[in-house]
Amino acid sequence: MANSNSPEGLGSARAPRAGDGPVAVANFANSSEQLAWQRNPVFEFFASLKLAVVLLAVLIIAAIAGTIYESSFDAKVARAYVYGAPWFNLWLVLLGANLTASALSRWPWRKHHLAFLITHLGIITLLIGSLIGRIWGTEGTITLFKGEPAANRLLVDQHQLRVHDVDGIVKGYAAEFLHHPPTPQHPRNLGRLASGARLQIVDYAPAIEGKLNPKSLTDGGAPALHFTISTAMMNQRLDSWLLANDPQHGNFSMGLANIELKRGIAPGFGRDGSPSRPDERTITQPSKSEAEVELEESIFAFSKAPEDQIGRAAKGGSTGAKVRLDPPQNGSKGRIVILLDGKENSFDVAENLGRDVQINGTPFTIKIDNYWPDFRIQDGKPSSVTDQPNNPAVLVTIRGKGVPAKAPETKNPHGGTEMPTTGGPPTMPAPGGEAPNHLTLFIEDDGAITYDLISRKNGKSSGKIDMNKPLPTGWADWQVVVDKAMPHAGQWMDFAPVASTAATENPPDGVRIRIQQNGATFEQWVPAGWQITVPTSPAETQIAYGWKIVPLPIGLELLDFEVKRNEGSDSPAGFKSTLRVVTADGQAATGSCWMNNPFSYPGAWWRTWTGLTYKISQASWNPENLAQSTVQILRDPGWLLKWIGSLLVVVGVFMMFYLQPYRKQTEGEPILPSAPEPQNRQPKPGRTPAVIGH
Repeated sequence: MANSNSPEGLGSARAPRAGDGPVAVANFANSSEQLAWQRNPVFEFFASLKLAVVLLAVLIIAAIAGTIYESSFDAKVARAYVYGAPWFNLWLVLLGANLTASALSRWPWRKHHLAFLITHLGIITLLIGSLIGRIWGTEGTITLFKGEPAANRLLVDQHQLRVHDVDGIVKGYAAEFLHHPPTPQHPRNLGRLASGARLQIVDYAPAIEGKLNPKSLTDGGAPALHFTISTAMMNQRLDSWLLANDPQHGNFSMGLANIELKRGIAPGFGRDGSPSRPDERTITQPSKSEAEVELEESIFAFSKAPEDQIGRAAKGGSTGAKVRLDPPQNGSKGRIVILLDGKENSFDVAENLGRDVQINGTPFTIKIDNYWPDFRIQDGKPSSVTDQPNNPAVLVTIRGKGVPAKAPETKNPHGGTEMPTTGGPPTMPAPGGEAPNHLTLFIEDDGAITYDLISRKNGKSSGKIDMNKPLPTGWADWQVVVDKAMPHAGQWMDFAPVASTAATENPPDGVRIRIQQNGATFEQWVPAGWQITVPTSPAETQIAYGWKIVPLPIGLELLDFEVKRNEGSDSPAGFKSTLRVVTADGQAATGSCWMNNPFSYPGAWWRTWTGLTYKISQASWNPENLAQSTVQILRDPGWLLKWIGSLLVVVGVFMMFYLQPYRKQTEGEPILPSAPEPQNRQPKPGRTPAVIGH
């Protein structure tokens, strides 16, 4: 070990002289005892303190960057750019090599090296345990439903392209594209399939929209038709395909109305071919003897269609109010005029937007919930396409105590629809529910199309639809035109990327795959969660894109799910899942998990301490379905090495700082400067000249 205060400088050594102490002699002996491999430049580089400082500094900066990424985005982004990146793994390997070389540079080891060696061994053990956990560990979630068989398909937070090849083998390909996504110019080649076809991923989109585009069949399948529905007042045109009696593609919802397609003939359509007449309804005045109740009604009013208000009674019944929106003038948002209980009141929209205001002469209040200067329906929800008052509309909510009034039903060609119970903008109907404005189309085996139409204001009617002729719906000025029909059609979806602002809520991402075989090329977008069939030979190939699925050697079955509520309220205080774990050989065990209280299987203590167990934790729950629970599964075979490594680091640092025998690198007398020797003095026989270098 060189003396940093020596005249030769750091990294040099000289032969001991007369008068030198025993420490100097020992240092020279240690330098002479270094083995050849310890003096190798490559080994000295990996054992150097400078390399250790650089490695630790970069890891600290990476940890800071990873924390910022995780807080600003999510753990997946932090893992992709930092913790799971190839350069980070390489950096950990370099750190392990540096620690190993640093420990070997002290060979042969002595007593005072013990604390140093324990600390380095602890860090190396910790790194090895982390590497084992990253390679052979398992972490993911399983969603379970009460009453269903045991499930063992673990969803991992990584995207994957799965291919069911013609040889019957399901192959998985990593498909994470947070950075460096594939492009048609630089596709990601996945190799050749069992059929000989070449598979590539040529594009990636963060948002994918699917549209039904059925294919005509010679036989089988289901009847299909294509229609358009348009409104001149809102300057909109919507279109869609429908498959008869299809639970997924047999219904089209506009939010304000529903359209569906069924097989057969309209029930109200006369067998002689004559349409049934609409229901004749009149306004029914409430009886004076009826009791007053709390009423709440939401009403949609249009400036261009003052008679076509759309309302829904959210509580108690209808108030019987008539709401009209006067056109804006001089840059204002206009005024709403309300006729209620024979009294007329008007309110400025801009001044009263979002406020509860008393309606003079009545027990009711009004709140203007929203205003759209240029009203349109987009993705089943109201919106404004511009800031100009081209088609003004308002949504108001009227509340108060009174006698419910029945909504008037007339032969007005325009119709109304139901509003959401929350008093907010109209949204998609609840699953299984129907909007009060409803059109059911019926298609017979010979291609004849009839309809059954329901409108709040026009009542119910039925009749026959001729191809390419408009059918007034009575929903404002919306008209339906059927322009295409297929007696036999097969389901087919066309997918295309969309901008996130124009896409539906939570659109899936997707990849575009390309398959080349026998000179033919097939390309198709595959959204997350979908599976497509590719026409390859000698058999079709099925391709799916979504979360990575890992089959577990155990299955989980949800026996019960409990939710504890806070006293005096309906807010959840906690939830617990009771599970049964089954294995392929018939073994079973039952356990419960709740927040911060997991259980393990197998439960033997030595498996828990070695990490050779599955730790099951409560992850999430569905408030709308208490027979559903999502649990997290974690298996970390490197768990024990991480704990041993951490313990060794603590012990080694404690020994270096607090145990006297291990605090010094050398022991003995201090090195004292010696008197200078005459320049003309010759070395005595057996005297070793100074050695320069390590």
